[in-house]
Amino acid sequence: MLTLGTVMLAQAPAPPPAKPAPQKEAASGASRLMNPAALTAKAPDLYKVKFTTTHGDFVIEVHRDWAPLGADRFYNLVRNHFFTDASFFRYSPNFVVQFGIPANPAVAKVWSEATIKDDPVKGSNKKGMIVFATAGPNTRTTQLFINLKDNAMLDSQGFAPFGTVTEGMDIVAGLYSGYGDDPGMGGHGPRQDLIQSQGKAYLDKNFPKLDSIKSATVMPEGGAPAPPPKKPAPADTKK
Repeated sequence: MLTLGTVMLAQAPAPPPAKPAPQKEAASGASRLMNPAALTAKAPDLYKVKFTTTHGDFVIEVHRDWAPLGADRFYNLVRNHFFTDASFFRYSPNFVVQFGIPANPAVAKVWSEATIKDDPVKGSNKKGMIVFATAGPNTRTTQLFINLKDNAMLDSQGFAPFGTVTEGMDIVAGLYSGYGDDPGMGGHGPRQDLIQSQGKAYLDKNFPKLDSIKSATVMPEGGAPAPPPKKPAPADTKK
């Protein structure tokens, strides 16, 4: 099943990088994302990620033992702010909601061939499970989907869940769905190739109602935000 493919069209190799414009990359934060091969940190065995979106917040709990390669890739994307301003561009009712093409087309280009190998499928694609999309064996890059219902038929097709929504599944289900499915599936939603090449500008112009990600952050161990530091006690000035 290739309808969840990360890239449905063949892509040419990225051209040699031009001399960077440091001030622009520093402002956008894109510089960390322009070298996928350098972002290979090993994820914790268990971690949570909070997504703040234009529709509300939800939390994903990742179990590295479910799919180690997928969990590591997701961890590195989140830590380096890959998902900021990215839209939930595909909503297939009673099936999946898909995201993971970045807002910046330059970033999308360098990640389009940054594939990771497949993980064995250890768990079923149940409602709330998050999974990397694929265009075939060993083609996972950055696109993901969250199952909106139990989709056990995906298990035998190599889709390996690596985490699950533990808070805010109602937010996920309530993301804007008015544009329908991918055009390749008979819907009127965005074209993935144009999101890749034009970024958020294409979506804002043609699909302005889509919900998007404001931020995605790895939560502190234990899942609760760190308490603010205590104010120091005022010095005793009395003699």
